[in-house]
Amino acid sequence: MGGLRRLGGCVVVPTWGLLLERNIGEHRGMTWSVGVMGHVEGTREEALAALRERVDGFDPGLFRTVRRRVVYREGDGFLVVVEVRFGWPRHYRFQAVEVVSDSAPPPPVPEPRPEPEPAPVRPRRAPAPAPAPAPKEWDAEVPEKPAWLGRDDLP
Repeated sequence: MGGLRRLGGCVVVPTWGLLLERNIGEHRGMTWSVGVMGHVEGTREEALAALRERVDGFDPGLFRTVRRRVVYREGDGFLVVVEVRFGWPRHYRFQAVEVVSDSAPPPPVPEPRPEPEPAPVRPRRAPAPAPAPAPKEWDAEVPEKPAWLGRDDLP
């Protein structure tokens, strides 16, 4: 189970569901929850490799300080046990399971979009030099060297 199969002369590639099972809630309201993280088409080994990437990148979002995180391999999945500084350890089960049937129709295959034509490249022109500012009337009255510069009689 889990390998490529022949069906009517065609090779059938199995689809794998990547599942995350965990307890949600606090104290008496704890509930076991299952969520589908995604799907992978290919062999069992390819599905397990994709699942391992999800396990390695998984952040449980615990606000407490994580003291220890242990990843166990089991059958077609992984068990992650997270010990926090205060409180009970949390565990998360990741599994790769083969999709046998699905009542929902498969999503439509998207039509390929034509490649957009690249925009024509316009040559860049060097910016025109800014015109020199026109002298103002009061500029003529300001001397190049202040009159007080170099005087010895000033305190």
